[in-house]
Amino acid sequence: MTTSTADLWHHYGRARATSDRVVPDTFHWNWDQDAGPGPEALGNLTGRCVGDLGAGTARHAAHLAIHHQPAQVVAVDASPAQHAMATDLYAHLAPRLRIVASDAVPHLQAMTGTYDVLYSVFGALDFTDPREMLPAAAAALKPGGRLVFATLAHYLNGAPAQPDAVAADISAKTPDGEATTMRRWVLQEYVWTKLLDEAGFTNITVDVLPATVGPRTADTLLVSAYHPS
Repeated sequence: MTTSTADLWHHYGRARATSDRVVPDTFHWNWDQDAGPGPEALGNLTGRCVGDLGAGTARHAAHLAIHHQPAQVVAVDASPAQHAMATDLYAHLAPRLRIVASDAVPHLQAMTGTYDVLYSVFGALDFTDPREMLPAAAAALKPGGRLVFATLAHYLNGAPAQPDAVAADISAKTPDGEATTMRRWVLQEYVWTKLLDEAGFTNITVDVLPATVGPRTADTLLVSAYHPS
């Protein structure tokens, strides 16, 4: 069974949300969330409008809102369950943190020229067709604005990333526990670079963050690009 309508993130993060309700004091980009660069990869956020695309329970967004003095961080996620958990955890951080229930692409299309910085940590950039996502992100950024995202450098089973802009079906569960699949884009470095260039981005850089020790660890691509000023 394959579906795009059920909330396939219904179960994700529930156990942690009940036991860990604090604003994280760290922000990591790597898959294991334990090493590598931190929010400095986003540049100076003071007074900036920042968007987290596929924010989940908004832990990264909450960290930025508390520790980095942005004008506002907008945490965007399409999952009703993730939005509900984010609201329960961090609604008290409003108005510095705004939690939005929406697919990333239509949200960006409605926010032309709004954001100084957009980012995704294994979020909406992984689960949305980049030929739709990247042009929408470019349009939502102010001139000189920046997009930064962390994505898998290869599949979790060790298979290499795709040499073209195609998605693979990965295992997931519906809210009632039924097995299903959802699409994930795991692309080689040069594919991301080509897609970003086609969407109008410049100054594109890709760094590889090596895997740390773990049972399902993976290398990470940390991608940065700018909207032309």
